[in-house]
Amino acid sequence: MTLTDLNLERYSRSILLPEIGGKGQQKLLNSKVLVIGAGGLGSPVIMYLAALGVGKITIVDHDKVELSNLQRQIIHNTDNIGVQKSESAAMFVKKLNPDTVITSLNQRINKKNADFLISQHDIIADGSDNFETRYLVADSSFKNKKTLVAAAITKYEGQISTWKSLNNQYPCFRCLFPNKPRDSQMNNCSSNGVIGSLGGFMGSLQATEIIKEILEIGESLAGYINLYDVLNNNFRKIKINIDPDCSFCSKYRNNAK
Repeated sequence: MTLTDLNLERYSRSILLPEIGGKGQQKLLNSKVLVIGAGGLGSPVIMYLAALGVGKITIVDHDKVELSNLQRQIIHNTDNIGVQKSESAAMFVKKLNPDTVITSLNQRINKKNADFLISQHDIIADGSDNFETRYLVADSSFKNKKTLVAAAITKYEGQISTWKSLNNQYPCFRCLFPNKPRDSQMNNCSSNGVIGSLGGFMGSLQATEIIKEILEIGESLAGYINLYDVLNNNFRKIKINIDPDCSFCSKYRNNAK
């Protein structure tokens, strides 16, 4: 598509960056991102992807907005309490940027719809808050050869990683986390608390990594996981190796030989 005068004005500060330019902005406008969860992480992810001009965003979330969400889920507001989160987020995007085509799905991502939804998008953003969804999304993204940018937060700690199956040169999610824990073992926000601004911090990082992957610029986070402890100002970047005996991805690697 050709950038209009309004496009050039709206995205002028991005276009000035040599790594993006007009061609990069066109690529963003032609891209499709699936966002799992419109909560503490999904809020800034959706907001920044729309602001930066991602052309199509699909939001999957089955929950409704609650008062306790508003401490960190900044895409929602008091007037939208009781509204489906995916619809509330879509309302925000439509006011922010009419260039973005937004699809809201008031449902869980599950074994029946995961492969279809993931296969229809360029990049997957996971901001879910349970192990069942995280493993499902990671497995389906790998199978469908889609890049996944996943983040998680609890208390004062956050983590972010990018997962690719491109040319089988990167580890899969199960290379690092082979066994799915029970959700009762999960340190989630509802049971352990979270400082609300952490969602904005990690979600902004997540949106930035997604933009980098769409445009193929900078250093990818694939093959690494970044861990943040904002209370103590600690940051760690850990390399993730391929597990040759991984029960999940080894079968795909062997089939590709």
